[in-house]
Amino acid sequence: MIELRPYAQLGAAQHGWLDARHHFSFAEYHDPKRMHWGHLRVWNDDIIAPHSGFPPHPHRDMEIITYVRSGAISHADNLGNKGRTVAGDIQVMSAGTGITHSEYNLEDEETRIFQIWILPDEKGLPPSWGTRQFPNAERAGSFITLASGMAGDDEDALRIRANARLAAATLNSGQVAEYHIAPGRKLYLVPAKGRVEVNGVVAHAGDGLAIRDEQRLRVTTSEDSEVVLVDVA
Repeated sequence: MIELRPYAQLGAAQHGWLDARHHFSFAEYHDPKRMHWGHLRVWNDDIIAPHSGFPPHPHRDMEIITYVRSGAISHADNLGNKGRTVAGDIQVMSAGTGITHSEYNLEDEETRIFQIWILPDEKGLPPSWGTRQFPNAERAGSFITLASGMAGDDEDALRIRANARLAAATLNSGQVAEYHIAPGRKLYLVPAKGRVEVNGVVAHAGDGLAIRDEQRLRVTTSEDSEVVLVDVA
């Protein structure tokens, strides 16, 4: 089963400096049919205006992944962590017992990010933050794991405290990528750019695909594309 969730039909919020789209209920957007997808709780598509961003605010007991689609995001938190994450790279924050952080676009261009929240397997652990560069060449033509809490996954992936995986692939026109799905798992896939066909379902940049009861994904494209997915219980 693959359910298409077109970008134009997502929840929306416009704050001047922030243009946000919500794949699941978030803040003032509420849809009882879209509260979560397995342990995936939030997938926001945010466009942040230059020299603006999220001032310091707290989180707890949530695994928060930021995938930068364009531009860059600058992070600072009360643990003393600071970092700048650029397009194609990710940062991971395990909120644990509590963390306060800010996220700013300090660039002269708008920044576009996917903000992804996953429910942790265990609450009350110490908070942490990390970022990593993932050159596009590593994911060209196939999915690679960028963040994971699943046993046996790539040790170079950023660790999260959840039975989940974030993977991404960049595809040139005509390329095909496949992803095998373990029994009982749910996937949520969003093209970061381009246009893809997933098991016969067409999705454009920003559209969401909620996937369950499939054994394999076959992703094809007729134009250069980039896709991101989360695999959850």
